[in-house]
Amino acid sequence: MKDKVVIITGGSSGIGKALAVSFAKLGCKVAITGRNEERLNEVGKELDDLGVSNLCLRLDSSSEADNKQMVKETIKTFGRLDILINNAGISMRALFEEIDLDVFQKVMDINFNGTLYATKYALPYILESKGSIVGVSSINGYRGTPARTAYTASKYAMNGFFESLRTEVMHRGVHVLVACPGFTGTNIRNAALTADGTSQGHSPRDEGRMMTAEEVAEGIIKAIKKRKRDVVFTAQGKLAVLLNKLMPGRMDKIVFNVFAKEPDSPFGRK
Repeated sequence: MKDKVVIITGGSSGIGKALAVSFAKLGCKVAITGRNEERLNEVGKELDDLGVSNLCLRLDSSSEADNKQMVKETIKTFGRLDILINNAGISMRALFEEIDLDVFQKVMDINFNGTLYATKYALPYILESKGSIVGVSSINGYRGTPARTAYTASKYAMNGFFESLRTEVMHRGVHVLVACPGFTGTNIRNAALTADGTSQGHSPRDEGRMMTAEEVAEGIIKAIKKRKRDVVFTAQGKLAVLLNKLMPGRMDKIVFNVFAKEPDSPFGRK
């Protein structure tokens, strides 16, 4: 990993930040993006303290122009690109019948279109270096959950996109990994969008009982080193994926019952 050049979208917090620090400790050169300049600078300072070259770019992952600039600035600074981590993402929590369609589109723009744009502009350099493209997806990319229609759609789209892309480049030395964390203790549920696009501001789940961002980052880096096709984290996540293949109808009922018990569940009003 030493001297490899890594781009991480959404690298100012959560899994993205943990990945940035972990890659830096391995001697990589790291470029991160995010919309919060203060948090970006904090991560940049942490990377500086580790003595690694880094680039912090205040960019919007849902913007095609910003993704093009991200790759351009990385190549200008480091001269190459070895690993792209499509990590930027946002969640949502609202019934489909109640959600504003522009909120649905915003989730798709950040989670899927951002991945599409970043991969499009990074691919020529990844082909040159025979490097890795990583999508940080979710168990929701295998099993939909109620009140998360937009999030689920974005992750299914990501999984399908990478499956198709992988078969296009598999004989050209490029590694494509889809990483699917289970529930991870990050800010994503606090920032999840409600039906009108405002942040819900709290998590309906016990964050302390989840995987840490650092554990997810460690698992992703191990999978990159082994050039694995995909990785599903947590026993609960693996079980959900398996059961959804074996008995999808039964899983509909199980998943509904689990999510209906969440605090402030929208199903309580129905």
